[in-house]
Amino acid sequence: MSLQPLPGLEPHSMNAVEGARIVVIGSTMIDMISYMSRVPDAGETLIGDHFALGFGGKGANQAVMARRLGAHVWMVGCLGTDVFGDMTVDNFRAAGIDTTYVTRTPEASSGVAPIWVEAGGHNRIVCVPGANAYMTEHQAKTAVESIPRVDVVVGQFEVPQAVTAAGFQAAKARGAVTVLNPAPAAEISTELLAVTDWLVPNEVEFAFLAGAEAAEDVSSAPTDATVAEVAQRLGVRLVATLGEAGAAVFDASGAVVRITPPKTRVVDTTGAGDAFVGAFSYGLAAGLSPTAAARLGCACATSSVARPGTQSSFPVAGDLDEALAWAATAL
Repeated sequence: MSLQPLPGLEPHSMNAVEGARIVVIGSTMIDMISYMSRVPDAGETLIGDHFALGFGGKGANQAVMARRLGAHVWMVGCLGTDVFGDMTVDNFRAAGIDTTYVTRTPEASSGVAPIWVEAGGHNRIVCVPGANAYMTEHQAKTAVESIPRVDVVVGQFEVPQAVTAAGFQAAKARGAVTVLNPAPAAEISTELLAVTDWLVPNEVEFAFLAGAEAAEDVSSAPTDATVAEVAQRLGVRLVATLGEAGAAVFDASGAVVRITPPKTRVVDTTGAGDAFVGAFSYGLAAGLSPTAAARLGCACATSSVARPGTQSSFPVAGDLDEALAWAATAL
């Protein structure tokens, strides 16, 4: 197998924000990406254009994006004792992410995510959690409590919600900000919602939270009134990521701020939402305003969709300079 860790990259940071400290409680996956002109119908076989293996999982992706921007990042997760687990640990270490709280289990394989990418960049993803489902509440709680200082704790729905809730409870006890990416779409447990500060759904997840039966029921970006209603009903601050339409931010001011992202040619949208969440979380940890943090998220996501792959598409070097500069226009 030829998949190699991403090359070691010096984290990008500015003197004023280089101390940002983030814990990500979440999943790891090996992405199995097939590129094709269109997806096959039921019972149909198509010849694809090409195939790639990549490092993924929403938690891992968000951790890598935050680290690229210069945060100190701890990953809390569970891997199998297989070769995919070995490669994932190597990739984290090459990226400069602390793996002290990543455990291994012989009871399940490491997580995998078969991904189909159509011409135009739209994707369909199946996540097979494997070892991700073996994370424990004690593991998450201990990790958050043990790290000397924590600014932001991030979670998603590719690991058990009770695990994330335990980590978030420990974060709130320490005064850290919690950011929940409710993906894939699912009901949010009362316990987890009670300790969530920021909710960051995409269009499909927002439609689910708003009560639409399916994402197809939402023909356009949600109105400001709908964004505010969902946030207030759930008792959270909220950023809805809306693809080419950018993002809608509802913060403590009670107003909805719309962010239109930079223009780019879309090659592959895989991982763009995770680039947003990782960058947004970094922005909050670095002391940026919610609007500036969301602008940074939009800029990093826009940079990501212009290249194929997941973590391999995330911005580096000059692209990060441009993203930080664009975000700063909101300060």
